[in-house]
Amino acid sequence: MNKQELRRMIRQQKRAMTIEQIEAKSAELGRLFRQTEAYRHARTIYGYLPYNQEVRTVAMLEQAMADGKRVAVPKCYGDEMRFIFMEDLSRVEKGYAGIPEPTADGPVADDETALVLMPGLAFDRQGHRIGYGGGFYDKFLAAEPNHPTLALCYDFQMLDHLETEEFDIPVDTVLWA
Repeated sequence: MNKQELRRMIRQQKRAMTIEQIEAKSAELGRLFRQTEAYRHARTIYGYLPYNQEVRTVAMLEQAMADGKRVAVPKCYGDEMRFIFMEDLSRVEKGYAGIPEPTADGPVADDETALVLMPGLAFDRQGHRIGYGGGFYDKFLAAEPNHPTLALCYDFQMLDHLETEEFDIPVDTVLWA
């Protein structure tokens, strides 16, 4: 199965989920996330705001703020993605491809050791991922390679093996529920 077919299949499975399933799995993933060593050691979380049926990350990011961590979320400028520090996760608007982004353009996040939450459509146990096709995270991590990375996904998004390309950067940890 090629990437395009795989993306289509995963999107169909995500669209078939009920709000209750999304919320329950997101709550379980939030619990697992807070138990990781990467979360405990992180001073800053570079998260993302959920789009469509993605894992609901807002409560996780709010908890990170309550735990004293700084939180930033991505904003796209053409083909470049920058993380913007947030104090209020409701101050967003539709951005690139309709994905929620900060309304502000700053302050730009500057923690080269921040834990990066990685969105994606499919993952495998070796940390390989298939994203949405824009390459934003691979470009960002190629420029800032020292970040620990973690992905959150639903169980059907975990596959035995994914074919990758040389520019694909694997994720350090994948959690699924």
